[in-house]
Amino acid sequence: MSGGDSGLALASRYLALRWRIRAPGTICGVEAAVYAPPVAAPRAVQLRLTGLSVVIPCHNERDNVAAAVAAARSAAERFALHYEIVVVDDGSTDGTGAIAGMLERASGEVRVVTHERNRGYGAAVRSGIRSATMPWILLTDGDLQFDLSELEGFVRRAAEADLVVGRRASRADPFGRRAAAAMWNALVRILFRLPVRDVDCAFKLMRSSLVQELDLTADGAMVSTELLARALASGAAVVELDVTHLPRLAGEQSGGSTRVIARALRELVVVGRSLKVAPQ
Repeated sequence: MSGGDSGLALASRYLALRWRIRAPGTICGVEAAVYAPPVAAPRAVQLRLTGLSVVIPCHNERDNVAAAVAAARSAAERFALHYEIVVVDDGSTDGTGAIAGMLERASGEVRVVTHERNRGYGAAVRSGIRSATMPWILLTDGDLQFDLSELEGFVRRAAEADLVVGRRASRADPFGRRAAAAMWNALVRILFRLPVRDVDCAFKLMRSSLVQELDLTADGAMVSTELLARALASGAAVVELDVTHLPRLAGEQSGGSTRVIARALRELVVVGRSLKVAPQ
């Protein structure tokens, strides 16, 4: 054997040892060893949307908005080929708008829609939906109470639905807010015959071509009910998935305030009459 052949043989034996894979079974009572190069495990097929607009309504979320945008970016990069993040600053007075503006200037994917005064959650949602330019919209809140990595399950169901909506299996809110939310949820589900179990869950993946055609009018919290009711009335297919709900770590909740509840009740009557489920 020449020196070159010897070197080649040694290299082959070395690689064989590196690539040794034990095969089940024995030969003549001795464990068989098969030598082969490593085979990469098949990669899981990553489902991705062609385009996603992440809409984040914010009111006085100074301590959360930067992290909310970062979480939205991380999820969108994983689950969409193209994306944008639309932050709707609903008349914040704590500097949320200034921080959102810095994020917009630093990234071409971030856009800020500004309400000069606080118009309400529903108005912010409507502005975000109108501003979205991608085929799909992810509506979520700016308070970091959702794990946006769970968008993966929503994307997997998107082919069979126009809306994939979340259900908070275990709400991480104070007892008073959970109790009020449960009563409101039961009321609107009965009145509007909604099949979903968590009407107000702010984790919704929606087909833009559908929701941008809905005649949404609510300026307050009633917008979640109105969106689902009008979507179902138009024949939309809706799927509901459980999502993790996290405690709020910064900022203050406003959804349970007397003013917010009173506005929601007034708008319930208006929307109910429009959809012919309330007395005229």
